Amino acid sequence: MKYFIVTFGCAANQADSERVAAYYQSRGDTKAKSVEDTDVVIINTCMIRESAAHRVYGLIHNLKNKKIVLTGCMVGMAVREKSGNMLRELKKKLPTVDEFLPIEEVGFDYMPIRTDKMHALVPITNGCNNFCSYCVVPFTRGREVSRPFEDILRECKGYARVTLIGQNVNSYGSDLKNNTIKPTYVKHLGRLRIPTLFPALLEEVCKIKGLRNIDFISSNPWDFSDELIDVIARNKNISRHIHLPVQSGDNTVLKRMNRWYTREGYIALVGKLRKEISGVTISTDIIVGFCGETKKQFENTVRLAKEVGFTKAYISIYSDRPMTAAHKVYKDNVPHAEKKRRWNILEELINKTNLQNGTYE
Repeated sequence: MKYFIVTFGCAANQADSERVAAYYQSRGDTKAKSVEDTDVVIINTCMIRESAAHRVYGLIHNLKNKKIVLTGCMVGMAVREKSGNMLRELKKKLPTVDEFLPIEEVGFDYMPIRTDKMHALVPITNGCNNFCSYCVVPFTRGREVSRPFEDILRECKGYARVTLIGQNVNSYGSDLKNNTIKPTYVKHLGRLRIPTLFPALLEEVCKIKGLRNIDFISSNPWDFSDELIDVIARNKNISRHIHLPVQSGDNTVLKRMNRWYTREGYIALVGKLRKEISGVTISTDIIVGFCGETKKQFENTVRLAKEVGFTKAYISIYSDRPMTAAHKVYKDNVPHAEKKRRWNILEELINKTNLQNGTYE
């Protein structure tokens, strides 16, 4: 049998697809060159925005005479919904899908099959415990689970470049019982928040022979410890580009989003990064048109973007997602045309300006 994988979404999904490929090849299947050439189409889905789900529906509608296997976040959310209604509705909506494969059934038992022999995407955690009010990840991937320390180090060997992946890499190891590594306790809002092993993990990855460039995504601002900054500053093979999602530059909106920091705290962290890490650049994620976001609140985001000087921003128009707190509590009441206007302003300010100046990264 020939298989072909179509991947939607983020780097975590790309990494998952590399393990799905190994899973199918372990059964004796071979990779097809295209959708047209395959017997089985495996679709690794994304649920982060409604438009991502619509692209999946469109692809399935256009597939003829193929076995279709659905996996990824769409299936993850459906199987975690306790009543079973969501999975029944998904099967009803997609009658041509032959199999609904939870990504956890693939797991980490298979070494990923990578087409890029120089760069490895290495997941260090799966899931998330933070429950930002707009985000589906805790519902599609479940609570955060960290991979064993040694498994990660083993997977990083043999590559020139590695990207460590997690929904929040900074909280890596908070669920692990490890008596040999001293954890870092992140202090936030005047109290110790979580024990994390990420600074220790990053330090050990840096020691791997032949590994010239190490990157990581994503980092929540409220878990970015001084110890992590020190590790980055000391090790020149860690990327000097840090992706630090801000989502909004307005404190009221951040609170509704359940983001545990203020604009002032975010700006202070950026200042600390620039002071301690020579040549560091910052990219970010921003959501425009979140529930109840006023024009004045959006302008606070514009002012923050100007003050920080991001080199890139992944700007998203807010999309109401099932099961999230925002879906249950707030109204998606910013008109689409206004969301698009705000998107255009930030796209021009950050991305187009950096592209013109040669500073986009």
